[in-house]
Amino acid sequence: MKKIYFALFIIGQCVLAQNKVKQDTTQSQELDNVFITANRTATLRKETPVAISKLTAKTINETKAIAVYEIINKTPGVLMVNLGNEQHMMSIRQPMTTNAYYLYLEDGLPIRPMGIFNHNALLEINQFNIQSIEVVKGPVSSLYGPEAVGGTINLISQKPPVDPEFKFGVQADNYGYRRFQAAGGATIGKVGFHIAGISSLQENGWMTYSDYNKDNLNARIDYNISSSTRLISNTMYGKYYSDMSGTVNEDAFNNRTYQSTSNFTYRKSDALRTRLTLEHDWNSNSSSYITGYLRDNKLGQNPSYGIRWSPTVNPTTAKGEVNSNNFKSYGAIGQHTQKFDFLNTKLVAGALYDYSPVTYWSYVIDLKANLNPGEAGKQTVSSYEIVAQHPDSKLADYTADIFNSAGYAQLSFNPIEKLIITVGGRYDNMKVNYNNALDNSTGSKVYDKMTFKAGANYNPTEFAGFYGNYSQGFAPPGITSIFRTKPGTGGTTGVPADFYYNLDPATFNNYEVGGWLSFFENKLNFDYALYYMEGKNELLNIKLPDNSTDYRSAGETRHKGVEFGASYRPSKQINIRLGGTYAQHTYIDFKLSDKPSDPVQNLDGKEMPAAPKWSGNSEISYYPNWLPNLRTSVEWQLVGSYYQDQINTVKYSGYNLFNARVGYQWKRIEVYGNVLNLTDKLYAYNVSRANTANAQPTYTAAAPRTFVFGIQYNFSLKNKSFFCHRLK
Repeated sequence: MKKIYFALFIIGQCVLAQNKVKQDTTQSQELDNVFITANRTATLRKETPVAISKLTAKTINETKAIAVYEIINKTPGVLMVNLGNEQHMMSIRQPMTTNAYYLYLEDGLPIRPMGIFNHNALLEINQFNIQSIEVVKGPVSSLYGPEAVGGTINLISQKPPVDPEFKFGVQADNYGYRRFQAAGGATIGKVGFHIAGISSLQENGWMTYSDYNKDNLNARIDYNISSSTRLISNTMYGKYYSDMSGTVNEDAFNNRTYQSTSNFTYRKSDALRTRLTLEHDWNSNSSSYITGYLRDNKLGQNPSYGIRWSPTVNPTTAKGEVNSNNFKSYGAIGQHTQKFDFLNTKLVAGALYDYSPVTYWSYVIDLKANLNPGEAGKQTVSSYEIVAQHPDSKLADYTADIFNSAGYAQLSFNPIEKLIITVGGRYDNMKVNYNNALDNSTGSKVYDKMTFKAGANYNPTEFAGFYGNYSQGFAPPGITSIFRTKPGTGGTTGVPADFYYNLDPATFNNYEVGGWLSFFENKLNFDYALYYMEGKNELLNIKLPDNSTDYRSAGETRHKGVEFGASYRPSKQINIRLGGTYAQHTYIDFKLSDKPSDPVQNLDGKEMPAAPKWSGNSEISYYPNWLPNLRTSVEWQLVGSYYQDQINTVKYSGYNLFNARVGYQWKRIEVYGNVLNLTDKLYAYNVSRANTANAQPTYTAAAPRTFVFGIQYNFSLKNKSFFCHRLK
């Protein structure tokens, strides 16, 4: 990575020598009102009948985030759960979950192919390459297909600047984290480019066995063939390796003895994504693009969540696993946008084809469990040790070819003044040709679905607007769920392997109304959304007493809530932002067990676990006139109480968290400091337990008070250097 940064440094000096960097704040303000994700084409907010939010370049720049969750959590109705070292879960119109109900996009293209969802996909993102983030809440399967159910997050990358730009900086905290970052770009003639790289390292953190390192490089080249035709190349490469410290027990959590129970668990990722897009404007009312892309991912784990241990059955022994999930993708997507004079109509239509071969295996490892003192049946583990590995004792071993094809169309028009109607639909067909080595079976599985959306915007004045929509969501089970052995079968149990072949696709129907209001010459703005979403065959993870996971499809679930956001800027010095959500996530028709001996069988009417009713993020920012270029802010993160288990026996109380940020720009130098967890609050990102009477909770502990420091320098040289002449 040092060579990369040196090259960026030299290029930056050369291009900056040609022109002085200019800032067009007016253009930035205009772009803040334009959204791309909700309609797959640039659309004004008042023409978009969905709940959508945008995190602007200004917000991203001022946050100076170590991990993406610090930025995304500023969105009303969104709770991105930090699992440490940029690993994460998500909660958007769903409980906090790792399930495949969220779609993560990079410049409009899914980071993962359909059927290979990974809840940690955003750890591959280069934080120094993000221009803005758009978040759509609720199903948009009618445009983006499977997994676009709870929410869709589109990370929009930096584009080549018109004028030369170059910057680099360092960032560090008091717990051994440090990051080096650099970016630069320019447009010279018909060619524009932008390159961004980061290198992160964590050593000797507040939690034992929690080191990690991450290197990312993004490069984009735009070639303006003509005023109406563009060729765009975008490539990223990233490597990631992290220790997985896992959860801690209740005593360790309360005493803040952040001691990992293992020193062998890990997660690693090696990712390459590249794409080539040809865009053409036929005229002012007609445009098209076609994109060809390649993904190449290698994922390996010895996961802490894969450790299975029972306090009552052989408590001094445990089982773990090692797994590998590798895939490639070859695909293309084409889209055409056409405007018509009749009723101000706009049509967006496109098609997708994706071929993704995947290999996956997982095998058992034997562990020794060293116990803490405690009553029989209530003991906890102080540490695990590897006793033996069994590469021939497989929990999963398959290859599969995944074929995704889809076609979609969306039509919007104005039947009367101030009213916009939007209707759309998409057909998805996902075919999986598999070879399961555990039972020597081969075959095909097909998941297909037609999804629809209909919505309307009514904008009676420029200060108020309302919308309503009905939308459908669709999510087939991930193939890692389908071909994995059920608990108690296969492996070293001596019981024939059984699988989840018959898991049904989940479907969702969402009903939603919302709107926005503006007062006092746009100084006070308010937006809201009320939603009611019904789910059928929702895939749920049931935590068993030995910490293993059983996959079940719920008959029916219900998700409903209200999301709200407000911003108030009484003067140029002060900006106040409020955001939050109140939600209920409930089982309607779901049996936890069919065994008459089980004390709890029917979960009808119970709240889903890990589903706080209240959550929110608010912030006050101060930009003093008496010291221009100084910024300060205090942020409040709220997560309400929630049940730890499906049977609703014990709640976690949630938490209130405060963060503070300050930064100062002096000429080309910016210095900043963040204090995360300002009050040194004892809290956990997530708390869960099995569905048994004496089950012990496990805590994903959060960091104590953390101080983050950084410095960033922006180069702008007027004279060409020796290096520039040499490079020519």
